[in-house]
Amino acid sequence: MPRFSIIVPSHGVAGRLSQALDSVLGQSFGDLELIPVCDAPDAPAASVAAAYAERDSRVAPVHSPPSAGLSGARNTGMRAAHGSYLLFLDGDDVLVPGALALLDARLAETGDVDVLYAEHERAPWWEGEPGNPAAPLLAGVPSGAFAPDRAPRLTGVALPAWSAVYRRSFLTERRLSFPDGHFTDLGWGGLTTVAAERIAVLRSVVVRHRLRRQGSRLNLPGPHQHELLDQAELVLERAAALPGDRARALFEQVFAVVLRTAARPERMPSGHRAFFRRAARLHRAHRPEGFRMPGGSVGVQHRLLAAGAYTAFRALRGANRITAGAAGRLPRPHMPLTRLRYALDLRRPLDPNLAVYCAYWGRGYVCNPAAIHAVARELAPHIHSVFLVEAGQEHSVPDDVESVVIGSHRYWEVLARAKYLVNNANFAEGVVKRPGSVHVQTQHGTPLKKMGVDQSTYPVVAARTGSFTKLLGRVDRWDFNLSSNRHSTQTWERAFPGSYQTLEYGYPRNDVYYTASGHDVVRARRRLGVPDGRTAVLYAPTHRDHHTGFEPGLDLEAFCEAAGEDVVVLLRAHYFYDRGRAAGTGRVIDVTAHRSAEDVCLAADALITDYSSIMFDYANLDRPIVVYADDWDVYRQTRGVCFDLMAEPPGPVAHTPEELARIFREGSYRGPESRQLRAEFRARYCQFDDGLAAERVVRRVFLGWPPEEIPKVIPLAERLPAPAATLVRS
Repeated sequence: MPRFSIIVPSHGVAGRLSQALDSVLGQSFGDLELIPVCDAPDAPAASVAAAYAERDSRVAPVHSPPSAGLSGARNTGMRAAHGSYLLFLDGDDVLVPGALALLDARLAETGDVDVLYAEHERAPWWEGEPGNPAAPLLAGVPSGAFAPDRAPRLTGVALPAWSAVYRRSFLTERRLSFPDGHFTDLGWGGLTTVAAERIAVLRSVVVRHRLRRQGSRLNLPGPHQHELLDQAELVLERAAALPGDRARALFEQVFAVVLRTAARPERMPSGHRAFFRRAARLHRAHRPEGFRMPGGSVGVQHRLLAAGAYTAFRALRGANRITAGAAGRLPRPHMPLTRLRYALDLRRPLDPNLAVYCAYWGRGYVCNPAAIHAVARELAPHIHSVFLVEAGQEHSVPDDVESVVIGSHRYWEVLARAKYLVNNANFAEGVVKRPGSVHVQTQHGTPLKKMGVDQSTYPVVAARTGSFTKLLGRVDRWDFNLSSNRHSTQTWERAFPGSYQTLEYGYPRNDVYYTASGHDVVRARRRLGVPDGRTAVLYAPTHRDHHTGFEPGLDLEAFCEAAGEDVVVLLRAHYFYDRGRAAGTGRVIDVTAHRSAEDVCLAADALITDYSSIMFDYANLDRPIVVYADDWDVYRQTRGVCFDLMAEPPGPVAHTPEELARIFREGSYRGPESRQLRAEFRARYCQFDDGLAAERVVRRVFLGWPPEEIPKVIPLAERLPAPAATLVRS
């Protein structure tokens, strides 16, 4: 029997789950079992937990459906636990180093106790000093194990479940479990402390609770706010037999939570009066004998609640808000004249049939936004579309699609009026997210390099990124965020924390890799000038933040000579270096200026890249990929990466020009080892790309289909990629 069972619910925190699990398995005290609770075997967190279970026998994942909520997940973990003591850890929190050793040592001092309370640290998600809210609650209690009557103000309702460890046999004997519904920590804390006979305190931080940028789900508006009173009533009924001091302290602490919610009617768009009236009935029914109303404003709220004086309570709350906000109201500068029209258009109604698209800050009709638009024209023809482009790029948009130049009057008008806004980067800083509008972030690649706030520890990249606060302000506009694989889902969650909903639908721009025919491949090669019968190798290096301009990193003419007489190279530099000119010398064809990266990939028989995300897209074609990693260590240290590409490449890896040429000259780039590496890579990173991504987005976003009716992802083994040129010729 292990000393500790650590139960870790993981719903909605797959991106940070590994940090929580690492903090447990890295403890110096190892007599433990770790129980991650995942939504289902195919849930985003399940693959993370399964990988840990393969490496460490102490990890035993279990499953609980999302409909069961946090309480259901914790109860499922409890039923699977074997440890003497249980510790609950949220999936985006961590155990501090040495935490389990401290807990074990304290339990050795106190002997078996029912509950051992400990301090915890509330760490701001970004900047600011961490706090220790449990310290004042645990101060002044007896030094050893004691009966709860000796510390009546230690009621448990003000402490989260992960700020204590619980003796498993005590929970079993008393048949204690987490109450269903929201605010389950209040119910659990109250019930366990009421039932406990021996408790103790550890005055050291055990858990580092990392506040979420989007705040607690419990603070969001909705009918779930009424469940707070369910938990309060459950605890108050169970506490009816407590002695006077304990009963009065518990009543006061329960209603401190109730009054905080009652004072925020915006959390209940409907039913605030009903909430207040039920709270008033509970206050009158369960107020202990001898309870004295607190002083100050809180005491006034208690009295108004006890009297059922709803109108007076609302008036008091309004007066407090006016007083608190007066000091912060200062005149704001007027909008620039160039955006005055935008301010006026924001007062007009949204156009429910207007969609605005933008790609790469206005580079033209490309990438995921263009692919979504093309399908929307067929499935949602009532939607009028406008593409935003830079001045001089109007020609890149099809003649039958309206384009608007960024910065023009029409630009601000459509941004103000459109219900749907689709972008693969971000809209301008000053764009307002209007109620009722729907912003879709499509992204433009699977991340290998660090993104978003994960870049903050890399000085070169952080300096180029600018204000992370402004970046996250733009993230707050997102309603939906597309993902093509679970790796991306988890990375976006960490890099762009927000309240958006992730759509694991695949990347619409990659649909063509499954819908294109052999004729499409031939046309793409002819458009790019690939000679018939030649092996076209696409060379697509990524951008280097530590370089000031484009550096090919490879002598391409020399590579062609060394690789074989039938090889030609399609050079596609990062779009940062697109100057709108096509160029070619000998066997090297510069296709950087070609608008469609998908055309270029269809035309290529093989891909050479360093660390560009094009490898993830190209893998859908199931054609050879070779990684040219001549500066991997430098890139990894200056840019930061999400995983070790050298440990799981999509094909052979070359570190010198000579190695690269030999791989092609000898044909190993298309050999069995290369195919095996590519198959493993495709299984990891081509999960949701199957040719139907754009259709899924249109049906869900524009047509409002429910998630269960959206077309399912076709299994990888059943997909048929577009044929390579060699197959077309044969």
